[in-house]
Amino acid sequence: MLSRSVRTMSNRTLAAQRTRAIYQHMSASTKTGTVPSHSGADEAPVLFETVGQVKKYTLNRPRKLNSLDTSMLNLLRPYVEEWSQSKISRILVGTGVGRAFCAGGDVASVVEAASNDDTRHYALDFFKREFELDYMLAAVPQPYVAVMDGITMGGGVGLSVNANFRIATENTVFAMPETKIGYCPDVGASFFLSRVDGEVGTYLALTGETISGRDVFELGFATHFVPSRRIPALLERLSSLDRPVNDLIDATIEEASQEREAHEPPCSIVGAKRIALDTAFGHNKVEQIFDELEKIAEGHEDDSIRSWAADTVKALELRSPTSLKVALQALRRGKEMTLHQALQMELNIATAFCSQASTDFATGVKAVLVEKIKERPQWSPPTLQEVGDDYIEGTFFKKFSPEDGTAPSIALSADLQLEPSKTGSPMLYTLPTEDEIRQLVTGSHFSSGSTSLTEGELIQKLEKLRRGKMGIREKVAEVVSRRCVAEADDSGVAYLKWKN
Repeated sequence: MLSRSVRTMSNRTLAAQRTRAIYQHMSASTKTGTVPSHSGADEAPVLFETVGQVKKYTLNRPRKLNSLDTSMLNLLRPYVEEWSQSKISRILVGTGVGRAFCAGGDVASVVEAASNDDTRHYALDFFKREFELDYMLAAVPQPYVAVMDGITMGGGVGLSVNANFRIATENTVFAMPETKIGYCPDVGASFFLSRVDGEVGTYLALTGETISGRDVFELGFATHFVPSRRIPALLERLSSLDRPVNDLIDATIEEASQEREAHEPPCSIVGAKRIALDTAFGHNKVEQIFDELEKIAEGHEDDSIRSWAADTVKALELRSPTSLKVALQALRRGKEMTLHQALQMELNIATAFCSQASTDFATGVKAVLVEKIKERPQWSPPTLQEVGDDYIEGTFFKKFSPEDGTAPSIALSADLQLEPSKTGSPMLYTLPTEDEIRQLVTGSHFSSGSTSLTEGELIQKLEKLRRGKMGIREKVAEVVSRRCVAEADDSGVAYLKWKN
């Protein structure tokens, strides 16, 4: 009979060999041009098509909600590289088959690879390939349209959220749920979540909660809202454009957009709830966020806000304490970084998780994705108080880096046509941001004159700046109700003043 130590070693060796074989099969099959079938007997996991001015990729693993795996990344990257080098100006369009655009990455396989020293490099290579693809899609000079018609989470957010044009539909379900599985929001989340209005990004990063439908557009994660039924006709229209420049593409998508209808509920994060959210999630320590939420849950005058705060506390209590602290610090740092810098920081963090700096990633994936338990996973350490700030800083933000040879680097071939300056403006075609509205009210905007504005004049100015974009009136009304006061002059005209 084998001894216990020999049996353990044998099991680890078999697991490592099995994982290595899986990843070698993925890589080899991609190199030879045949990929493992995920969606049907003869279909590849990514489909490609060129029609007129549109080059389209379609994620084609509907039974897996189009979750990204290594074979899909290996197919997408050369396609995007070829497109970036093309001298023919074409629009890239990303879509998905079934009820998801892309529900994330295949983290179960990643965790299995990371569990063994011999196969860990496969896990790190997956993150490196994924993050590099995300950066390429953000930085290529040609226009990119991501159709988020369905579930768009994790890795799917990375493929879409830095596109020039991001289309939400009534089917869109958007989230970065990584803290639920003991990991940290990545794929550039520290960059884009820190740039939406207020602390909405912080709230989504820490809780992992979802937003859906028109909310995805009104909160700044999509540039347009188009009913799903109109998408085929819109893509046909885009394919026939003579000169597919960004402003023309924007106008074409805008024509297919739809205003909020009378029966539709308002955005889920507005008014008093938004004020409470910004107050609670504006802190730089997770413990302070908990404290603020508990105060709101106990003392807010509005029953619905008290209920929201109490529910948010319960949600956060289910998350990995380590993940919460890493996510918050990454978000605060990412606000001052370029997209490339943020992705590299996140790759360093991914390296730490894969190198067993915390067991929570493996614990969370097993509990939530494999066993699908509803209870709180056995996080280690189990409480925020046991997760020291020095441990977070030293382990996740300093210990692993390409400069020290301890983490992979976000590296792209020199012959790629990239435009890094393009990645700094993910809000260029969205509804006006709260900061842009503030600048116009205070007179610090580049287009501001010497006079104050009424609410009507503010709307007119933004409609001109955004070329008549749908949804501006609702956005201005909501921001003005929270952030402005109207002061009448001697003639009785009410001009807006920004609340400090």
